[in-house]
Amino acid sequence: MIAEAKLKNPERAFEYYKKICPAYREEISDIHRCEPYVYAQMIAGKAASKHGEAKNSWLTGTAAWNYVAVSQYILGIRPGYNGLIIDPVINSEIGEINIVRYFRGTKFNIKIETAVAGQTERKILVNGKEFIGKEVPLTGEEISVIVK
Repeated sequence: MIAEAKLKNPERAFEYYKKICPAYREEISDIHRCEPYVYAQMIAGKAASKHGEAKNSWLTGTAAWNYVAVSQYILGIRPGYNGLIIDPVINSEIGEINIVRYFRGTKFNIKIETAVAGQTERKILVNGKEFIGKEVPLTGEEISVIVK
């Protein structure tokens, strides 16, 4: 997911997410044999005797790693050295997103508008003005960010 997001491939990044996200695996729960709300460490591949079966649920860092992949690379909101990096790689399947993020004493109100299919570069407005770059500097005050 992270690699596809870094390569600006939103469709593939989200497709990888859906392949391991418990909510998207419900239709195969009889094969998956894992709680429908739990990430598994691995899912047996086609060459395995129990293809599709989940292994080692609850004993994994997969949920935490997926949180990082989704929040910091697909949603694209991650800490930077001087501010908060805003660089979403979201496909057109995902609608508008509104996020409030507190970071180092600054409150960010972030609105990410629905992407157009195939769109890789987004325009960023900070407090109503076009912003050049991805890392929005800290001010200690509330900041409005709109990603178009």
